[in-house]
Amino acid sequence: MKKILITGALGQIGTELVVAMRKAYGTGNVIASDIRPSPPAGELAEGPYAVVDVTLPQQIADVVKQQGINQIVHLAAILSATGEAKPKLAWDVNMSGLFNVLEVARETKAAVFTPSSIAAFGPTTPPDKTPQNTIQRPTTMYGITKVGGELLCDYYYLKYGVDTRGVRFPGLISYVALPGGGTTDYAVHIYYEALKHKHYASYIGKGTFMDMMYMPDALDAIVQLMEANPDHLIHRNAFNVTAMSFDPEKLAASIRKYIPEFALSYNVDPVRQGIANSWPNSLDDTAAREEWGWNPKYDLDAMTKDMLAQLKVKLAL
Repeated sequence: MKKILITGALGQIGTELVVAMRKAYGTGNVIASDIRPSPPAGELAEGPYAVVDVTLPQQIADVVKQQGINQIVHLAAILSATGEAKPKLAWDVNMSGLFNVLEVARETKAAVFTPSSIAAFGPTTPPDKTPQNTIQRPTTMYGITKVGGELLCDYYYLKYGVDTRGVRFPGLISYVALPGGGTTDYAVHIYYEALKHKHYASYIGKGTFMDMMYMPDALDAIVQLMEANPDHLIHRNAFNVTAMSFDPEKLAASIRKYIPEFALSYNVDPVRQGIANSWPNSLDDTAAREEWGWNPKYDLDAMTKDMLAQLKVKLAL
């Protein structure tokens, strides 16, 4: 029986993953954890919850041993834009936190999933259809910690036999929880502003393409990879996954199919634009498709249709 601990469970991914995994594996078998003293009211509060600061290894170990955890989904992280403002915090949480999780997993023989990111690439990486194995020289602290995390997970698998697995997520778009300081966050905020004000001023410039994914596909990717036959996994960690690539203009055009009067303008943030410029335009996810059957369900227009429908209900519009 799977007994799963999710760190960073109150973040953008965790908020939805906890609910999805509890439906799949049973409420009592999925323990949500975060640094906040309690989860917000709602579905997250309906199952077990633990306070875990991933920079404190004993807190991780206590929960894993007391709850009989055999799988850790490690989501706790400082994201790209926040990481540039607070690089030491990003290092402490992203690198030391992952090291602590892997050490506990080594001791308890738990499996570990942790996501990497398109931020693990840099300006010298081939930008179009970026290969699975390629140059990785990121120029952000977030990206540096993601490359380090990929290598650390490989190390723990090769040296200690820890069952580590992971994907490189693109920007993730969700109607459930707002994102928490990433460069691709504009692609979430634009839907809210389109519905509320029929206008959005993008901090990412025209013509800036980045890979993106709708959250339901991201949740499926985590579950599918953790359920995959390990004998079929050549790469194990840091699989490229993607669903779509667009710039603000292309996203706005998709929104106008449902809100014709929507207007897009620009107020470019040089920090986040600089980060976006260092990332690939699109990823080659052939390895994920071949090794564990990755196949996203949503393209841009399907995502836009569902996002707008869901947000109308959420915002009571």
